[in-house]
Amino acid sequence: MNAFNFLTPERLDKPRDNGITMVLDKGLGLKTAESLMQISGPYLDFMKFGWGTIALHERSLIKEKIKMYRSYDVNAYPGGTLFEIAYLQNKIPAFFEEAEKLGFETLEISDGSTSMTMQEKLDFISQGNDRGFKIISEVGKKDPVEDHKLDLQTRVNLIEMELDAGSEKVLIEAREGGQNIGIFDEKGGIKEGEVDYLMDSIPSEKLIWEAPKKNQQVYFILKIGTNVNLGNIPPEEITSLETMRRGLRGDTLGKVNI
Repeated sequence: MNAFNFLTPERLDKPRDNGITMVLDKGLGLKTAESLMQISGPYLDFMKFGWGTIALHERSLIKEKIKMYRSYDVNAYPGGTLFEIAYLQNKIPAFFEEAEKLGFETLEISDGSTSMTMQEKLDFISQGNDRGFKIISEVGKKDPVEDHKLDLQTRVNLIEMELDAGSEKVLIEAREGGQNIGIFDEKGGIKEGEVDYLMDSIPSEKLIWEAPKKNQQVYFILKIGTNVNLGNIPPEEITSLETMRRGLRGDTLGKVNI
């Protein structure tokens, strides 16, 4: 039983389809990661091994971390950049095979740093599904110049096609910094009109909004609700985010309904 549990509103139990929190693991040691899960495990759903970080670590360690995360009902998966590296090296079949051997159940398929065709991306989503993976895809480019070329309706069209191809959720690209990409301006402020357009076009439960900054997290919780799907959360901010979801912090106190 949690301390002061009589003051804490309950939230959706895992496995959740809404209220998802996706966190970035940028190279946590096994003991550090397990300590994090002991205190924050109930509050996150996905742990993304950021970009290509796991390619620098022993396979046995990665397998152990995946297994450990799963014991806390947290689904670990490799970042989309690693998939894109496999694409550039023409090693997608080997990528799928290695992911299976390591024990991943979810994969991210993105094209943020590459120029693969849309049909190629859709085919890879379907191939991942056929191999039994849950697919999270991502829409947006990591280069601000390229990302700004995508107008809102194009983003909506891409999201719809990826969902139709078999993506379970679609990430709205914001990178780790949450600035000058997609729905965020160069200072990390929210482009509200663009958020409204996406919300009017795509079911909320199908989107994961990358929101690494506190002001962005507060905005989405107040706008969409406590069970909004949020991603790219730093590990040290898992509990902080959960307090905001539950109205246990001044930013959302008295402003959210569980």
